[in-house]
Amino acid sequence: MSGNFRGAALMVAGMAGFAVEDMLLKRAALQVPVGAILVIFGSLGTLWFAILSLARGDRLVSRDLFHPVVGLKALAEIGGRMFFTLALAMAPLSTVSALLQASPLVVVAGAALFFGEKVGWRRWTAIGVGFLGVLIVLRPGVDLSLGALAALAGMLGFALRDLATRAAPKSLSNMVLGVYGFLALVPTGALLLAFGGPAAWPEGPALGLIATASVVGAAAYYALTAAMRLGEVAVVTPFRYTRLVFALILAALVFAERPDALTLIGSAVIVGSGVYTLLRSRRETQRAAAQGDG
Repeated sequence: MSGNFRGAALMVAGMAGFAVEDMLLKRAALQVPVGAILVIFGSLGTLWFAILSLARGDRLVSRDLFHPVVGLKALAEIGGRMFFTLALAMAPLSTVSALLQASPLVVVAGAALFFGEKVGWRRWTAIGVGFLGVLIVLRPGVDLSLGALAALAGMLGFALRDLATRAAPKSLSNMVLGVYGFLALVPTGALLLAFGGPAAWPEGPALGLIATASVVGAAAYYALTAAMRLGEVAVVTPFRYTRLVFALILAALVFAERPDALTLIGSAVIVGSGVYTLLRSRRETQRAAAQGDG
């Protein structure tokens, strides 16, 4: 079995895991405040990533943790996770998942604007088409909801997190960065609870949903990182979009959602643009490598 095949299989498994995580958190968000979810999910996520980091032999404490980019990543993680969880509570899972698929397009655009990475007109066109897909899903001026706007804000937060991860010191592994990204969610959730007034602590069923989501999410993240190591990035990365397929299935089975035509069309436009952008990036990388060898 080739590395690319195993990498693609792990990526699909990871995306299935993230879709299940989203479904579980949505069910929890219908019962308990977002602040409580962030405190519990952040605490458990910190624990799981700390275990994974120590198993890899990573150091959890380092001077590089005080790098400004690490702080920016933590803030982006807070914003992305907070708004994404709010969106899960207010909007259909299918809509939230569709908008999340635009994150890679934002990352490519951000890499060009902030890191000086070369992006040709074809990829800029694909990015523009992808953003058109976002507008189709959002439907501004027609059926724009606060839940959809929260999903958009969450997607932008996650994209900024990914960009900050690129700029973070190389001595810090993704696992260690994950530890402190999740740790930052704990005080954020506590502040939301403090300013949101008295709230009952989640009972057994809701607590079980959040705990299960944290375990599934950690396993999915591990599968994602393993996939990126086993296969070629340009081959494996397009399989990230299978997350939307799993999300649509779970939305229909668990929440009885039936996405309308515009949501499906917008989703297809976003995914198509993202896949094209990734494949085009692969071609440009191969071309640059060939010129370098020559």
